[in-house]
Amino acid sequence: MAENENKPSTATLRAYVMFGVLALIWAYFHWSTDSIFLTPRNLANLMTQMSVTGILAIGMLMVIVSANIDLSVGSVLGFSGAVAAYSLSVLDVGLVPSIALSILIGMSIGFLHGTLTAYFNIPAFIVTLGGLLVWRGGVKWLLGGNTVPIADESFKAIGQSNLSATAGWILAALALAGLVAIGFRAVRSARKHSAEGVSLSAVALKLAFPASAIVIFIAVMNSYQGVPVPVLIFLGVALVGVFLTTQTTFGRYLYAIGGNAEAARLSGINNRLSIVKVFTILGAFTGIAALIFTARVGSSAPDAGTLKELDAIAACVIGGASLMGGRGTVIGACIGALIMASLDNGMSLLNVRDFMQDIIKGSILVAAVGLDMYGRRHA
Repeated sequence: MAENENKPSTATLRAYVMFGVLALIWAYFHWSTDSIFLTPRNLANLMTQMSVTGILAIGMLMVIVSANIDLSVGSVLGFSGAVAAYSLSVLDVGLVPSIALSILIGMSIGFLHGTLTAYFNIPAFIVTLGGLLVWRGGVKWLLGGNTVPIADESFKAIGQSNLSATAGWILAALALAGLVAIGFRAVRSARKHSAEGVSLSAVALKLAFPASAIVIFIAVMNSYQGVPVPVLIFLGVALVGVFLTTQTTFGRYLYAIGGNAEAARLSGINNRLSIVKVFTILGAFTGIAALIFTARVGSSAPDAGTLKELDAIAACVIGGASLMGGRGTVIGACIGALIMASLDNGMSLLNVRDFMQDIIKGSILVAAVGLDMYGRRHA
C-alpha cells in the first residue's frame, strides 16, 4: 500500500517542518514591512486570499494522489465565476440558482475531464491542458471580452463579509469540542485494540497545539472584524477533504491507484470510476472557489483565475504531495497554500515587482519538486 496518513510520525514531522518554514517567512516579512505583516488586519486579508488557493489545493491534492494532474482549474474557476456573474447580472435568475449553477458547471467540467482521462485513455495532462485553453475561451465568449460587475450584496457577502465576534467564539467552542471527542475516540480505540494502556495526558498533549491554534486564530480575527466568511468556507471544504482522504474507502482507493494503478486494478478497485469521481470532486471545489473569488472582487473578468492552477499545484508539492502519486495529505496542502499566500502577501507589501514574484514562486515550485524527487531516490 502506498504511503498515506497511516504513517502519522512522518506526516507529523513534515507538518512541523512546514510550520517552521512558515514561521520564518512570517518573521522575515513582519520585520521587513515595519511590523505590518502580522497585524490582525493583514492576517485577515492573508487568510481571505489563501481561501481560494486552499480550496483548489484540497481538490488538486486528491487528483495528484491518484497520479493525475489538472492544469485547467484556473480557467474553470474563471468560467464558473463568469457563469455566476452572468446569471446574476444579465439573466437575473436569482442568488441561489446562480450559486448552484456555478458549482454544477465546475462539477460537469470535472466529470468531462475525468471521463476523457479514465475511459478514453487520454493523459490527464493533455486533457486539462486543452481544458485550460477551451474554458478560458469560454470565459471570453460568455463575457464578450468585458468585465461584468455584480451588484447583489448577498452574493458579494460570500467573499467580503465576516462573522460576528460571538459567532467566532461559538465556532471555536464547537471546534474544541470536536477535538476533545477525537481525543476520547482515539484513546478508546487504542485501548480496545491494544493490551497496553494509553495515557490521556499524551493525547491531551498531542491536541494542545491545534487547540491553541484555534483559540489564537479566533482571537486574532475577532480583534479586527471577525472570521472572514471565505475562511469559514475553506475550513468546511478542508474538513470534507480530510474526511474523504482518511475516513472513506474512496480515499484509500486514491492512494492505492496512485501508488500502483495495476495492482489496485487487480485487487478489485474500479480505477476508472475513481478517477472520474476525483475529477468531479475537484470540479465542485473549483466551483466553490470561483464563487468566493468572484464575490470578493465583485465582478467577473476574462482573465479571472489566471495561473491559479500553478498556485494550487505548488501548494500541494510544498505540502508534501508527490507528483508521482500515492503520497500527500490535505493538511499539508493547506499549509502549502498558506505558505504560497504568505509569499504573495508579503512580496506585495514589499512592492516586489510582478516579474520578480513570478520568478520567486516558480523557483520555489521547481525546488520543491526537486527535493521530492531527491527524497524518493534516497528513500
